[in-house]
Amino acid sequence: MISLNVCLKSARLICLFLALATTPGFAVAADPPIRFGLTAVVVTENLRFLDQWSDYLAAKMDREVELVLRKSYREVMDLLNSGAVDFAWICGFPYVQKRDPETVQLLTVPVYRGAPRYHSYIIVPHNSPYKRFSDLKGKIFAFSDPDSNSGFLYPLDLMVAREERPESYFRQTFFTFNHAETVQAVSEQFADGGAVDSYIWEYLASYSPEMTEKTRIIKKSPSFGFPPIVARSGLDQVTVELMKNTLENMSRDSAGQSLLSQLKLDGFGDYSDSLFNDIRAMANRVQIDDANFQVQLAE
Repeated sequence: MISLNVCLKSARLICLFLALATTPGFAVAADPPIRFGLTAVVVTENLRFLDQWSDYLAAKMDREVELVLRKSYREVMDLLNSGAVDFAWICGFPYVQKRDPETVQLLTVPVYRGAPRYHSYIIVPHNSPYKRFSDLKGKIFAFSDPDSNSGFLYPLDLMVAREERPESYFRQTFFTFNHAETVQAVSEQFADGGAVDSYIWEYLASYSPEMTEKTRIIKKSPSFGFPPIVARSGLDQVTVELMKNTLENMSRDSAGQSLLSQLKLDGFGDYSDSLFNDIRAMANRVQIDDANFQVQLAE
């Protein structure tokens, strides 16, 4: 026969388990981490900042947040498509590309200098004679990433308007897979010109002016929708809304403001998908063979 003491001890253990199960700490330990993908859309050299941002998001979400760094947009999109990450900061070009079924949903858009927009800069070495994009014909050009709007799609659109392709327009091209490295390649004259994200160029102008001072902007694109943060399709809506609210409320507390200041952003905001229509229009004009990033002129 089971003694009264054993029954009482079992009851106490059950009560203790139920009490723990309802505490926030217990939930954090039980749930898998939220995985957030990042690429060169944000300058990732400051690892201390990334740790601070991860800790901030985890505290607000009451759940561990793991930042997953990858070199290219394609790698991060593969992680999103496979469900290996839950959220990601991507570029407008991969965002507008057609997928069937759709694997991402727009979450929020960074606000930069008062608007959710940025530009592509065509840059050259500061002491070069080049003044126009046409001056770079026959020269060496650095693209940032084959899935970058500012670092690849926009300069391709400039060439398509001239009925040209990179292989005929430039003597040589290469990808750096990082906007900061494109700026460096041009500043050190490994390339005669390059295409970069204005946000990254301006960020570097604040933190590494010795690099940007060796470059000169010869063409500034029209404004485009700023690289967005997306959620993978199928993620539970509670987590989606919590992350959206967390990011969009960062400007309302001192810790969030400090992190935004380091990112050189005003905040994050809720914007319509139509913000990216200009990028869609360019993508429709420029046809790219994914196997080797060759450009096909539209019929």
